[in-house]
Amino acid sequence: AVGPKLFQYVVKVIVQAIQLLYTMLKIDQPSYILLQNPPGLPSIAVAWVACLFWRSKLIIDWHNYGYTVMSLSHGRNHPLVRIAEWYEKLFGRLSDYNLCVTNAMKEDLRVNCNIQAVTLYDKPASYFKETPLELQHHLYMKLANEYEPFKPRYVTESVSSTADRSAFTEVDETSGRVIKASGRPALLVSSTSWTEDEDFSVLLKALEGYEWYINEGVELPPLVCVITGKGPLRDYYNGLINKLHLKHIQICTPWLEAEDYPLLLGSADLGVCLHKSSSGLDLPMKVVDMFGCCLPVCAIHFECLHELVKHNENGLIFRDSDELAEQLKVLFLGFPTLEGKLQQLRKNLRASKQLHWEESWDRTVLPLFG
Repeated sequence: AVGPKLFQYVVKVIVQAIQLLYTMLKIDQPSYILLQNPPGLPSIAVAWVACLFWRSKLIIDWHNYGYTVMSLSHGRNHPLVRIAEWYEKLFGRLSDYNLCVTNAMKEDLRVNCNIQAVTLYDKPASYFKETPLELQHHLYMKLANEYEPFKPRYVTESVSSTADRSAFTEVDETSGRVIKASGRPALLVSSTSWTEDEDFSVLLKALEGYEWYINEGVELPPLVCVITGKGPLRDYYNGLINKLHLKHIQICTPWLEAEDYPLLLGSADLGVCLHKSSSGLDLPMKVVDMFGCCLPVCAIHFECLHELVKHNENGLIFRDSDELAEQLKVLFLGFPTLEGKLQQLRKNLRASKQLHWEESWDRTVLPLFG
């Protein structure tokens, strides 16, 4: 079966290369062509040809290796993967400048590809920030129209109806101001493209462990776990979620409007990342965005994660579902009144004053161009 599939793929790449080159040669002459990789097949070769035509400079922004992403579905020794690796290393050397997202990738490019790169860490866009309480309430009320976990659980003395209440916030009748609901659940957020490089069964098993802690009498809040995104394995994991019997945890998997995603991150209590790099050399953008919102993160371990997540400083790193369940217990113990580790991690993130993307670009990349 490899033969026909390989032929189909080669034809597809040739057609894409012709279309892309035709499009690129129609644009006004650029001084530089900036290409993000992956995807790099056939775009690296096409961009190089276009640069020869225009006498432009080619900049490759290495976010990962395309062949390692292909290996997730085809296997490391598949002919397509081997060809893609050869192609990526060959044409990657023909660039004029190279950027990459980690120091680990910078070293790997130097040693294995003879490519000199400058590390430009991913940074959050300026709209990733903490969400004001009034905006949180508006978001929760909007999501409550569609998703059960955002609806209020009971009526409090200060609010006589559910008209101005969500699971997390309410409008005080006396003052008319938005306040956080007493006895509210903790909001746990993760995002995914539902692909093979993220094993969400790790999170589901950890949530079962969290439920067990509550049943054993540990003073923990109920949880609302929101997993956003679209992808091929979404239905598979929704099937696993539907088989869980959790009394204190609600899970929903919405597809959010683009403007609502940063608002949700800025409203959440904790982020979880299950991304494992296919190369072990790139960093999860979702964690970058979460940190932009000063949202502490629990992230699954892989080789260069320490370049982004500093254990016990801006988040926690775990290796399996048992360790994640223990971290959830520690972080949410006495929530929301107890000033514990979760609040300290958030304070550390607020104090870190991260650069946003535009500032990082100006400091790191612009000097390369004189």
